[in-house]
Amino acid sequence: MAGNTYSPETLYGTTVYDNDGDKIGKVDEVYLDNATNQPEWVSVKTGLFGSNVSLIPLNSASVSGERLTVPFEKAKVKDAPHHDPGRELSERDEDDLYAYYGIASSGGSVTGTSSTQTSGTSTTGTAGYASATTGHASTGTGVRGAGHDTSGPNTDDAMTRSKEELRVGTETREAGRARLRKYITSETVTRSVPVSHEELVVEREPITEANRGAAYSGGDLTEEEHEVILHEERAVAAKETVPVERVRLGTQTVTGQETVSAEVREEHIELEDDTARGTGRTDRR
Repeated sequence: MAGNTYSPETLYGTTVYDNDGDKIGKVDEVYLDNATNQPEWVSVKTGLFGSNVSLIPLNSASVSGERLTVPFEKAKVKDAPHHDPGRELSERDEDDLYAYYGIASSGGSVTGTSSTQTSGTSTTGTAGYASATTGHASTGTGVRGAGHDTSGPNTDDAMTRSKEELRVGTETREAGRARLRKYITSETVTRSVPVSHEELVVEREPITEANRGAAYSGGDLTEEEHEVILHEERAVAAKETVPVERVRLGTQTVTGQETVSAEVREEHIELEDDTARGTGRTDRR
């Protein structure tokens, strides 16, 4: 590490920045050299939603408070060879990482799963995880911090159980539109109308003493014409526009019931105690 000495506790939770000051992420794991128990590598979750784990060598790195600065660009760190969490660095893994970052590896003999180089001295051993309680390297499984969730970042000494709750309410949206439209139709209407007319009636009366004078007036033999005008009534129709009613649109609120359903999830925590006293005991919540 070029003479730098850091404890795992100093590195846990620090934020890693590249040589341009861009934030890369938080330190998730610290890898120790088993021969020296000194931090050799740190892992940082990168990529979308922390989907990728990148290892960064601590050569020429510097720590200031909660800030760890490494002499590499953020893009280079993100493109580093992938390493699965929970698995020790193999010799090939470490050689690939040294070559990728342009750092010379020790090239010494290997008795463990990887060969590391510290302060220019060839050492043999395994690059393991840092133990938060002892600070020594461990092979196989590693503990990354007090109360640490082995599948995620450091937490406190308790596990939080959560569940989803269904919240229901209403939202107003447009259900449709209504409009009034006036148009014209035609129909035939028939009505009966009483009508009258005049008809010709010929009246004859004998000559009597009462009309004898009128009968003898005038010449003895003459030609005459009498004309009568006859009248009749005819049914006629006339149209008149009259108002019938007024129509307008309005709204009223009608309340009903609808049922909504959704799938909600809940976390459960179970205790698996395989100690001598608690063999076979399981506690679920």
